[in-house]
Order: sequence, then structure tokens, then C-alpha cells
Amino acid sequence: MIAALRRRYLDILGSIYIFNEHRGYSSLDRVLEAVRRRHPEATAFIAAVEKHRADEEKHYHMFRRYFEHLGYMPYAADKTCAHIDKMIRLTFGCDIDALDTDAVVASEAMFNRLCRVIILTEKRGMWQVDKLLNMGVIRRERALYQLFKVVERDEPSHWMPYDAWLRAHGGWQPTLGERLADAFVHKSLILWKLPLLFLNPWLKRRTDWQHEHDSIPLKGQPASQAFALQ
Repeated sequence: MIAALRRRYLDILGSIYIFNEHRGYSSLDRVLEAVRRRHPEATAFIAAVEKHRADEEKHYHMFRRYFEHLGYMPYAADKTCAHIDKMIRLTFGCDIDALDTDAVVASEAMFNRLCRVIILTEKRGMWQVDKLLNMGVIRRERALYQLFKVVERDEPSHWMPYDAWLRAHGGWQPTLGERLADAFVHKSLILWKLPLLFLNPWLKRRTDWQHEHDSIPLKGQPASQAFALQ
């Protein structure tokens, strides 16, 4: 019984993470478009955002390989499990898919706000991974532990460029309202959404992979080869 509960917890945790990693890199396409159009001269910043996107896609495929190694699909998480979606809705008043890229490009205030949302989301992710790496249930799952170690290594480069950009260009650091939104989203996911999924006996598994519907493939080495389960 304990082993079954442990396995279910790990599967649901992995399912939430793989959904968030896919949601993250696909959403960064909008950020990249905004940065390239608003500041085409900022080649170093653009390169940092491109690396951020590539890392998120790499992480997604690492989780995919993890589930393939287990021999089954992740659970069918949705946007209610996505930290970035909830943050965009609370700070911009719309889903990220409905975020007006033209408006973000045209408005310095909106562009800076988007950078702050990314900073908060990525810092929260870094904090959460640190907590997970210290959990016994994760440390005993060697493949998942290795996966989170890779995420831990990559995370600082996912928020520092946006922070440096705002500081260099007079942008405000995250506001109190944005910090409260981040805290609320985190608490709702940990204290409500994850337990709700865990206790749902009708929760179904996915029948396909999210990346199969992507329009922009990962460049370079296939991500499936970027992480070897041991």
C-alpha cells in the first residue's frame, strides 16, 4: 500500500512538472517574439531567452524519457496545474494564449511586467526544486533525483537575465501585488491542486505527448538523447 501511494505521488508530481515544462517553453515563444521586436539590438538578452526556451524544452523531454522508462504515460494535467498560466491571469487578466504580443511590444510597462512574472515564476521553480531534492521520496527515486539535479543546475540562468535587464533599464523589481500573486499560485498548487489530483480515482493518463503538437522543434541534439536514465 505504501509503495503504491509513493508511486502515485511521484507519477502525479512528474505529470505536473512535464506539463509545466511544456507550457513553459511553448509560452516563451511569445516572450522571444516580444523581445526580438521590441529590442532587436539586445542580442545577448535574446540569446539568454533562447537558452531559457531550449532548457525548458530539454527538461520536458527529460521527463518524457522518465515516463517512457517507467513504461506508461503521465497523468493528464491541464492549465490549472500551470504556474505561469495562473500568474499571467492574475497579473495580466488573461490566459497566456490570449496575451496580446503587440501590446507587450508597444508598452514598456507591460514588457517589464512580463519580465517580472518570469522572474517570480523561475525563482519559485528554483526554490521548489531545492525542496524536492531534500525529500526522501525523491532521493530514493534515483532517475527522478538526477532529473531534478539537472533542473536545479539550469534554473538560475532562467531568471537572472530578466532581472539584469530590468536593473539595467530602470525597470521595477516585482511589486507587492505580483509577489502576493506568486505566493497564492504556489499555495493553491501545493495545498489544493496536487492533493486533488492525488485523491482523484478517475484521473486519466495522457494518450499522446504534448510535443507532438508543437510547431517549432528543438534545434540541435534530439532532447531524448540529452538525459540518460541510469
